[in-house]
Amino acid sequence: MRNPVLLGARAAVCAALLAAGWQHGAASAAAKPEHGQHPQEPLEEAGYPYQLFIPKALEAGTDSREAKWPLMIFLHGSGERGDDIARVKLHGPPKHADRNPDFPFILISPLLGAEQDWDIAKLDRILDHVVATLPVDPSRIYLTGLSRGGHATWRWGAAEPQRFAALAPVAGRGEADTACALKDTPLWAFHGDRDDVVPPEGSFAMARAIRACNGRIARLTIYPDLGHNAWDPAYEDPELYLWLLSQRRTNSGE
Repeated sequence: MRNPVLLGARAAVCAALLAAGWQHGAASAAAKPEHGQHPQEPLEEAGYPYQLFIPKALEAGTDSREAKWPLMIFLHGSGERGDDIARVKLHGPPKHADRNPDFPFILISPLLGAEQDWDIAKLDRILDHVVATLPVDPSRIYLTGLSRGGHATWRWGAAEPQRFAALAPVAGRGEADTACALKDTPLWAFHGDRDDVVPPEGSFAMARAIRACNGRIARLTIYPDLGHNAWDPAYEDPELYLWLLSQRRTNSGE
């Protein structure tokens, strides 16, 4: 049975990585948020509701007033679409953040409506709002998603690579003709080698195309004898979170 509390033995390493980024800039003037994971209303008509996770240390004020935090955006798959915001927490980072109050990211996890696909403009508005109202480090914004959310991770990342310090698409398919936009973005993709829902060739093709554009930071993990559910092993691996925390944009305006 896998340990549901991520980063346990590596908490000190995570703390060190976080501390390295807490010395940059002034904190947001917004009121201090409540720790834990709580549903948020859409910001606009037809916008996405979302789960917002705030680490316990942020609310407790154990960091300095100038502290800024890494932000992770998680995009779920087709199976969680609908009007039940709790379903966002079935898999991936929001599942683990619900069990671990020390999960070391601010985490936003939007909910996609039934039969819909991810709309980048709506996602941008959520991201802009969170960055404006919470103590987010703009140089450490990370995007990940599974299946349909993995597709959107490739798509949003390629459309606006300047927004993200790193991408981690899981069981998703990208468009190879957009790959050159990602040549300078740290990238770690995950796929099962027996995935018959989203064949792993979609990840292979993106990795090849990025390298063909002289990109040198595309990383790909293929799980042997595994079908579509690459998200359980990917998101249960502390190395993914440590890798994300180690990535930082150098032209984020700070």
